[in-house]
Amino acid sequence: MTQEVPAGAAGAAFVDIRDVGKTYRSRRGDVAALSGINLGIREGEFVSVLGPSGCGKSTLLNMIGGLLLPSTGTVEVGHKPVRGPLPHDIAFVFQENALFPWCTVLENVKLGMVFQGVPKSEHEERARRSLETVGLKDFMGHYPAQLSGGQRQRVALARALSLETGILLMDEPFGALDEQTRMILGEDLSVLLSRTDKTIVFVTHSLGEAVFLADRVAVFSARPGYIKQIVEIDEPHPRRPDFVTTEKFASLRNTLYGLLHEEIRKAVAQTAMTGPLT
Repeated sequence: MTQEVPAGAAGAAFVDIRDVGKTYRSRRGDVAALSGINLGIREGEFVSVLGPSGCGKSTLLNMIGGLLLPSTGTVEVGHKPVRGPLPHDIAFVFQENALFPWCTVLENVKLGMVFQGVPKSEHEERARRSLETVGLKDFMGHYPAQLSGGQRQRVALARALSLETGILLMDEPFGALDEQTRMILGEDLSVLLSRTDKTIVFVTHSLGEAVFLADRVAVFSARPGYIKQIVEIDEPHPRRPDFVTTEKFASLRNTLYGLLHEEIRKAVAQTAMTGPLT
């Protein structure tokens, strides 16, 4: 099934995904992960991708970032086809923060710029500025083991921000954290979005996180994943902390739950029959 999800006016999409499908080949046979994905994302927009396990959310994120190529269809960023990684345009933040334990916080942030090829003369200023942005200016000389889980994720976000890309791809970046820490980091991310023009694609399993953070939520079906519906979140950034206590928030969350309920059951049944998609 293909659902057309325009970004707005024709040609307005900054990230343009057209008729994208992805099939993985394995000893057990071909497995279709995604089918007929059409999605346009405006510059400066925050889009959450929500769906059951194994529906291809991370696969789509990796195709936007050029880490995977689609089996069918095309992905464009800035009106240019994505044929490989785009380190000067796109930064990733994953669930695992991937910090080097023998490096300080400041050194860990600088390493991202080394890999991107940023001139060494810019490393110190960019790293300090990004760490200040995420509230870690007093922890630059600390090592990862001296930080909480939330602080380590802030370092990972600072490293991505230091690359100064227009696009952030975030794959369940708060998934391993406790609910209270996720809430605070979500509030800070909403503030950050209001201060920048970054385009963010955010994969999550959390209904509340999707509602609190996103401008739009793309709800995926069970495998092979397609976009079942787009839900608009008409609420300005930065989001107020008390937004989560409103009837509007509850209604939006309930809408997402209603869209996902049967898809989650289908995904559970698929996993029981065939095992997880790897």
